[in-house]
Amino acid sequence: MGPQQFEQRFNVSRETITRLLSYQALLGKWQQKINLVGPATLAQFWERHVLDSAQLLALAGAQRRIWLDLGSGGGFPGLVLAIMLADNTENASPDTPHVHLVESDRRKSAFLQAVIRETGVPASVHNCRIEALAADNPPFLADIQAISARALADLSHLLDLLAPFFNSSTIALLHKGRDWQDELTRAEKIWDIEISTHVSETDETARIVQIDRLAKRVAG
Repeated sequence: MGPQQFEQRFNVSRETITRLLSYQALLGKWQQKINLVGPATLAQFWERHVLDSAQLLALAGAQRRIWLDLGSGGGFPGLVLAIMLADNTENASPDTPHVHLVESDRRKSAFLQAVIRETGVPASVHNCRIEALAADNPPFLADIQAISARALADLSHLLDLLAPFFNSSTIALLHKGRDWQDELTRAEKIWDIEISTHVSETDETARIVQIDRLAKRVAG
């Protein structure tokens, strides 16, 4: 897959493709200094990273446009989501598209900021640990409609991290690899969750795990 195939697959604007190409160029440049993605995956930018990220938008639904991306790293899926939402920023309103990227590594946060400046997408970087953000509880967290995370942690621990940001109107869409079923089995011993799973468009053994309800099981 390349930019032309991606444009056709998702019916995005040329401006979106231009932004993604700028992102790709910056990723290649910064990768020479810091490890943002697996080096072997740079050549698979459009399928391994962009398509893998973009598939979340259809799952979330058009009404969910304010995202919290945990452990953003090199920006997948958060920056891709922000780029694809960037064409819908007119007429500021409570649900104006915005992606909040949470990354504790200072250099990775600097990279994310560089992409946001270059592309002008609706996103903010929060250079802190996820637990610290939850403890601070800034006002914007009340507006979060969807939570994403990719290659961050085992599902049981990941649910611990995202639980403080979850409410009755929030969903989480979590990238999980081929061991997703084992992770889910372990998580369900600790968490009372309502889930659905979606086969990943980039790996038939992987799943996007969708969390619609989340509560800790009561020991007893």
